[in-house]
Amino acid sequence: MAQGEPVLRSRREPEIVVVAPMPARVATIGLGAGHRLSEVVFFHEPDAGRHEHDVDSARSLEDRAALRDALLGSGLWRDFRSRPFGRVPAPREAPSAIVVMALDTRPGAPDPRLALAGRQAEFEHGLRALTLLTDGPVLLCQDHGPELFYDRGVGGRIRLVKSHDEHPWGLAGFQVHRHHPAEAGRPVWDIHAEDVAGIGAFLLTGLVPETRLVSVTGTALREPRLVRCQAGADLRALSYRQVRPGRHSVLAGSVLDGQEARWLGARDRQATVISGEMPSRDHHWFLSALRRASRPLPLIPTAAVDHAMGGEIPAVAFLKAVAVGDTETAIRLGALSLLGEDLALADYVTCAEPRFSELLARMLDRIAEEGT
Repeated sequence: MAQGEPVLRSRREPEIVVVAPMPARVATIGLGAGHRLSEVVFFHEPDAGRHEHDVDSARSLEDRAALRDALLGSGLWRDFRSRPFGRVPAPREAPSAIVVMALDTRPGAPDPRLALAGRQAEFEHGLRALTLLTDGPVLLCQDHGPELFYDRGVGGRIRLVKSHDEHPWGLAGFQVHRHHPAEAGRPVWDIHAEDVAGIGAFLLTGLVPETRLVSVTGTALREPRLVRCQAGADLRALSYRQVRPGRHSVLAGSVLDGQEARWLGARDRQATVISGEMPSRDHHWFLSALRRASRPLPLIPTAAVDHAMGGEIPAVAFLKAVAVGDTETAIRLGALSLLGEDLALADYVTCAEPRFSELLARMLDRIAEEGT
């Protein structure tokens, strides 16, 4: 099959498709519990070429329905993430705002400016396409460097937001919470700036982008590097001949929020190779004693905890609400704008067990189930 050709379709939302990440043939199809599809592995077949989509009706950015259909049929719709709950938006969902992240502050993350280098026209066309998908603002979040976009005839629909270039401000959740909080019935989408440039390129050419910029870092590597590869790339191949001798673990994601994996995830832009096994919790005697206690671990207010929550959310009150399952308080303090990954730094500085990121993910799942 050709690169960019649809290969999978959602059973619940048949309009949402997954396309081949490269010219390939199907090698294996993996099934998980209940015979649910778990993975599809492709072998590279260069002669299969690239699939060209018909974008004539969407290219002019005048027909919202045509644009939606083009993004759905190309698989690029899956680049959007809807908050609350962090799911792929339903085909007819209308966001109240779209947040474009041209900022990523996770340790070792590739600079979005490098991913956008030489793609200004594609990026601007993609931003204009986003204004057709929402009646609200398109918020472009970047660092304090040179502006990535100048308003050229879009009537102020695209707003530039300059932010701190320190973690966790490069996470979409904190930008959404600060500038356009998500609510039930008022969804906010987020998308990476490189994916916006990919949408622009697709609308201009009809071709789905082949690669993304990915950083390969970690203590087990001889030196960090940047590569361009497909989503779903083999993480072992990305670190081949770059790993120091000895045991190591390969994570999809950063050292804070990454998970041991074989393949690069759909939203991952980092591969981290760490020496030894996955890091375990600190086994200091005092922490071990607290974990064995009948009461939960105390949450001590510190500057580090406030910083881990971006300085915008009352850190201790929010984390306590998440820890005890106080849904009402958590929602009032901003839980619907966040996802589990946004609390990875809070997990790191508090050594919480169970992790706040896991507790928030479970809370959001409960809220979603109760609301359906």
